[in-house]
Amino acid sequence: MKRTIIWIAALIGGAALGLLGIGWLDRLMQFVATVYTRLFQLLAVPTIILAIITTLISFGSKGYGRIFGRTLTYTLLTTFAAAAVGAALFLLIAPGNLPLEAIAQGGEMPETPQLTYYDHFISAIPNNVIRPLLEGNVLSLLLMAFAIGFALSKMPDSDNKAVIVKGLLGLQELLFLMIHGLIWALPLGILAFSAQLAAQVSAGVVADSIGKYIMVILASNLIQFFVVLPLFLLARGLHPFRVMRMMMPAILTALFTKSSAATLPVTMETSEQRLGVRKGVARFVLPICTTINMNGCAAFILITSMFVMQNGGTTITPSVIGLWILISVISAVGNAGVPMGCYFLTLSLMSGIGAPIAVLGIILPIYTIIDMVETAENVWSDSCVAAMVDHDTK
Repeated sequence: MKRTIIWIAALIGGAALGLLGIGWLDRLMQFVATVYTRLFQLLAVPTIILAIITTLISFGSKGYGRIFGRTLTYTLLTTFAAAAVGAALFLLIAPGNLPLEAIAQGGEMPETPQLTYYDHFISAIPNNVIRPLLEGNVLSLLLMAFAIGFALSKMPDSDNKAVIVKGLLGLQELLFLMIHGLIWALPLGILAFSAQLAAQVSAGVVADSIGKYIMVILASNLIQFFVVLPLFLLARGLHPFRVMRMMMPAILTALFTKSSAATLPVTMETSEQRLGVRKGVARFVLPICTTINMNGCAAFILITSMFVMQNGGTTITPSVIGLWILISVISAVGNAGVPMGCYFLTLSLMSGIGAPIAVLGIILPIYTIIDMVETAENVWSDSCVAAMVDHDTK
């Protein structure tokens, strides 16, 4: 409880500092926020690799099949639910079309990474050990970690195997000690992130919002966050308020870093130390969820695609909605995980069907806020999946 009060105080204090509009203070907060983001990213890659390898070693070749099946099932169910909630709210709130002049002045579009699904699949297959580490390619790292962990689980017991396993466990223990230190200093990071966001808002970065569209996006994320995911937890006999309270450090970190992968070290440490999820489950489930469990991304792809298509003259019928729910779920699960990944993925989908992508140029200035909420929702969903899998497999 004391920690939560400190985090909330840091959040409010940071917002107050950001709204002051003092140049040197804004630059200082931006510096601190950048340092924290880089530290989270530094710890994320080794956390993913060591978590998967050591878990597979401890489970052996037979112990993780049921856990993986449960993880995949809950991921698909929660992602589908997020897209369905987004579709229902889009029909209920019914955002209108933008004026033609606004679309014509949609703003300068960022350069879109030209990456097909074939290219994305091939790029996930590592051809050397170093490149995935340098690029932070999560899918490649997962494949490497699975291969190494599976091979070690099959390796006959010997002094050589014992040395390797002991070294990996020692590195993981050192890593989690560093993560614990970073979480101890988290209030300073929250203060800086909050001040940075408040400074952007006061400068007018998010002033040109598009009303009902933003309302649909935020409302769908909030309903998924506070209603749908808690219902999943209740259905498995878990208390949602307790789970949320225990996982609050990870949720707040995700809100400000805007990266599930960068938040992963905090998510894992918090789920084990505060929520009580078994280490074997947390270190196996959470790295997988970070890659494929994208509730917020699914809702964004669906709502934004329908909004853009509607502005291009497409009639939004039940069949169109059903098709795009399926597309958004598949796309979110296969999202490349690059910065602004959901935005670029939606841009690519809309370019492919000839929709007016200039609308996305209007959305771009306020995407930072959307991305924050989506990432927090993604990490909260990861936490729920881990808690449910841990409950089911005890």
